[in-house]
Amino acid sequence: MPRQARLDAPGTLHHVIIRGIEKRRIFDDDEDRKGFLSRLNTLVSETETKIYAWSLMPNHAHLLLKTSAYGLPRFMRRLLTGYAVTYNLRHHRHGHLFQNRYQSIVCDEDVYFRELVRYIHLNPLRAGLVKTIEELDRYPWCGHGVLIGQTKWLFQDRDDVLSWFGKREGGARKAYRQYVEEGISQGKRPDLVGGGLIRSFGGWSAVLSMRRAGEETITDQRILGTNDFVERVLKESQRQYRSLLSLTQLKNEVRKVIDRKCGQEGVSVKELQMGSRRGQLSRVRSEIAAELVKKHGVTLADLARELGISTSAISKILRRAEQTQCE
Repeated sequence: MPRQARLDAPGTLHHVIIRGIEKRRIFDDDEDRKGFLSRLNTLVSETETKIYAWSLMPNHAHLLLKTSAYGLPRFMRRLLTGYAVTYNLRHHRHGHLFQNRYQSIVCDEDVYFRELVRYIHLNPLRAGLVKTIEELDRYPWCGHGVLIGQTKWLFQDRDDVLSWFGKREGGARKAYRQYVEEGISQGKRPDLVGGGLIRSFGGWSAVLSMRRAGEETITDQRILGTNDFVERVLKESQRQYRSLLSLTQLKNEVRKVIDRKCGQEGVSVKELQMGSRRGQLSRVRSEIAAELVKKHGVTLADLARELGISTSAISKILRRAEQTQCE
C-alpha cells in the first residue's frame, strides 16, 4: 500500500513523533539533547514555526507544533537531517538514525490542544525517567518545566500555552500544573496516538456505539478530530497540495545552489560532479555540501548523487567542516 501524503497548510497544528530506527537511541547524552534543541531553536526563529509542547525520550521525541508558510516537510527535513549528520559524526557511526518517516497527526486545536500538551509533557513520567510530578517540574528535557518557570527554552511558545489556562501568568501556571497532575492517573492514551477512528471518537467503545447507531463517520489515520474537522482538513489539503515544495522542486533548488556557487568561483559544474580535486574544487564542493545540508536539509545520499561522489565522502567533508568551525 503506498504511503499517504502529508497533510499540511500554514497554521495547522501537528503532533509529530520522531522515532529511532529499530527503536534505537537517538540521544546518548545531554550534549545530544542540547544540540537537538539548539537546532530546533534556530529553525523556529527562521521559519516562524510555533512549538507548544515537546519531550525528548531516549529513542524517540514528541513535538506539538503549528506550521507556518514554510511547511512541515521542509521544517522536519532540515531538523532531522542536520541533527542526524551531527549525531553520526559525533558518535562515529554511519547509516540512518531515524525511522524512514516521522509520524505527524493533524489535530483539532479547539478540542485537543490542552490534552496533547499534557500527554506530551507526561511522557518522561510514564516512561519512568522521573518518578514524581515534582521531579518532572525540574526535568530539563521536556517543555513542562518551561511552562511552570523552572527551565527556559526560547523556542517554546510559553505565553500561548498558558493563555489556555488563565489570563494572568501566576494563575495560569498553577492551573496548568494541576491539570497535568490530574492526568497522571490516565496512563497511556491510545485515543490520542492510535488509529484514526479510535483517535477521533475517544476509543473503541465510542466507535462501536456509533456503528450500532448507524452513524456515518469520516476518518483518516493522519487526523485527530471530529467529522467536520476531518472533512475540512482534507479539502484544505487538496487546495494546498500544488503549492507544497515537491521533490522535483527540491532537486531544482539543489542544482541552482551548485550552479550559483560554481559560477561565483569560476569552476566547471561538470568537473565538480566528476569528483575532481583540482585547484579549489574540493573547497567549493565542501561549501556546497555544508549549505545544502544546513539550509535545505538535503540527505547525504541525494547530495552525493548531485556532487558525483560517495556518501562516505560527503560525511568526511561535513566532518572536516565541523572540525574547522570548532577550532
